[in-house]
Amino acid sequence: MELSILPAAQKFIQRMVRFGGGDTYGFRLVVTPGGCSGLNSEFSVEPVPQAGDVVFEQAGLRLFLPAESAEILDGATMDFTDTATTSGLVFQTRGKGACACSSASAPAPGMGTVPVSTIARRAAPAAES
Repeated sequence: MELSILPAAQKFIQRMVRFGGGDTYGFRLVVTPGGCSGLNSEFSVEPVPQAGDVVFEQAGLRLFLPAESAEILDGATMDFTDTATTSGLVFQTRGKGACACSSASAPAPGMGTVPVSTIARRAAPAAES
């Protein structure tokens, strides 16, 4: 399998793995046809690959890819973008435009998620006289 992972994607994956389980864990990436640009992707941080996963290692990263996802990503380039309108993994596949439709899988029980759009800076309380 041939997959190019650009530095921004490497940094994103390393952070997700570090915060999601530790350096011995892997980044499970499921890519399917569909979505706004031709591909959908979901990811999670896992301690071991699932049955049938292809284990892809590059630059100290361990990716766990279901066979179908590995086939879709063979020959692709993976990057990460973080702009005012989109944030996530971006895939450039042979003969197709870039796709930036990615999301994390559901959190583990007892864990919550906070949409980035809900985060706001609060003004400091006024000093009492």
